[in-house]
Amino acid sequence: MPATGSDSPAGGPRKKLLFLVTEDWYFCSHRLPPARAAQAAGYDIVVATRVAQRGAEITAEGFKLVPIGLRRRSRNPFREIAAITEIVQLYRRERPDIVHHVALKPVLYGSLAALLVRRPAVVNALAGMGFLFTSTTRLAALLRAAVSRVFRILLNAGRNVLILQNPDDMAMLVSGGLVTASRVRLIRGSGVDIGRFRPTPEPDGIPVVMLASRMLWDKGVGEFVAAAALLRARGVAARFVLVGDGDADNPASIPDDQLKAWHDSGVVECWGRCDNMPAALAQAHIVCLPSYREGLPKVLLEAAACARPLVATDAPGCREIVRDGENGLLVPLRDAAGLAEAIARLVGDPALRLRMGETGRQMVESEFSEATVAQQTLAVYREMCAP
Repeated sequence: MPATGSDSPAGGPRKKLLFLVTEDWYFCSHRLPPARAAQAAGYDIVVATRVAQRGAEITAEGFKLVPIGLRRRSRNPFREIAAITEIVQLYRRERPDIVHHVALKPVLYGSLAALLVRRPAVVNALAGMGFLFTSTTRLAALLRAAVSRVFRILLNAGRNVLILQNPDDMAMLVSGGLVTASRVRLIRGSGVDIGRFRPTPEPDGIPVVMLASRMLWDKGVGEFVAAAALLRARGVAARFVLVGDGDADNPASIPDDQLKAWHDSGVVECWGRCDNMPAALAQAHIVCLPSYREGLPKVLLEAAACARPLVATDAPGCREIVRDGENGLLVPLRDAAGLAEAIARLVGDPALRLRMGETGRQMVESEFSEATVAQQTLAVYREMCAP
């Protein structure tokens, strides 16, 4: 329920914090704890997002929900102008003290709207650099150049800070001149609920190697399937499982017929979307994410909290949570053979899995809990509200 009273804990008038997020499910999975912490600290919370399935969950928190028409994949210039206009009108109507933009489009369009309105302090958050900065296609390169030029203006304008999740992204943006270092705040990930994600014993039977994510090519799903085929040919006894579904709004989404073909081949099992990740992770022995680039992947945090050993690429974001030889193994990018070797090592060594899993749980408890990340984010809000 909303905080009561007319004043903030600091004794001044209550502040309004508005989240601009493209998807309601993403707000619930990644931004709910900071919003709760801000509400408990005396902020009024507004969530502007596309409402699909989680609207009731957002309003049940006592937040004001504003449906908007912003779409991640849209490239129609008239629709994009309409989206920016809608955000400008939203900011004029709601008059927030702080706006928190999450992901690329909200950062671009929301920062422009805030500049035009000349009112709110701006907290931008990029949870990884996304398809635009990982794709090698010509179109992505052209869009990347255009976005970079706009970033140089918007990220350095007015009362504006940028939250990044790993030092690699910070170095890339600062060295490229897209944002000044003084405007960057490093908060590692979205945190994990260490009460909900708890260690469980390994299940009996053949080891299960799990990749849980959106089914995107740039999550390394293709390399995971290739590694599974290599190990199957070698006679390694393991089950390889894909948990998650595609993302129609992402250009890197893997078609459903490709997922079905892999499943039908017997090389991997496709379990589809899962809304109970603690239960899914309890069925795994090893959790794998051979992604090309991340902010700080929540699924690896959750798996570590469940005391599962990790295998991931030595890529930005992944190496923030996977410390090679301690709580998991790092492998080169786009290297199915190297991925297969790392998986085989853990499949064949239960004692190593146990030791790495225990280390991972300790890391999450001390560094990556949901409460820690929420308080770090709340400190940024207070900084932006300071006179």
